[in-house]
Amino acid sequence: MIFTASSNGQFTLAGRMVPCAIGRSGMIAAAQKREGDGASPIGIWPIRRFVYRADRLALPQTLLPITATQVQDGWCDGADDPLYNQPVTLPYLASTEQMWREDHVYDLVAILGHNDAPPVPGMGSAIFLHLARPGFTPTEGCIALSLEDMLEVMRLAEPGSAIEIRR
Repeated sequence: MIFTASSNGQFTLAGRMVPCAIGRSGMIAAAQKREGDGASPIGIWPIRRFVYRADRLALPQTLLPITATQVQDGWCDGADDPLYNQPVTLPYLASTEQMWREDHVYDLVAILGHNDAPPVPGMGSAIFLHLARPGFTPTEGCIALSLEDMLEVMRLAEPGSAIEIRR
């Protein structure tokens, strides 16, 4: 199953359109994506796995791999680090994204297969499908949905499912 996020802030989910947040800089061709540019990379990105905050949510239903995040979980966004665009344990010396957050944005996260086989330094990291902030304010390059819509994505996702980001 392919889920689609469009530049107009719409996400195709089970034949209907729901709101989504996209990167603060809009969308950009994947080949032009750069670390920190705030753009969502255009392309089809496989859903690798899900992570969730077990202290805030019950185990969501999904056919894909899922694990609970821990306080020490991070994601390396330091382009010059050997673990660039990979999970790391905090504290970590290079620049990282903290996966255990005070806000609810990362209570549910789909890890997408953008720039991960293998990662190319500087071509963008931590491109996720995650929960939207109130008002669907822009992301740093990810796609974000409401909790209810994210749970539906998780229920519908199966091996081979992906998120398509397109204009």
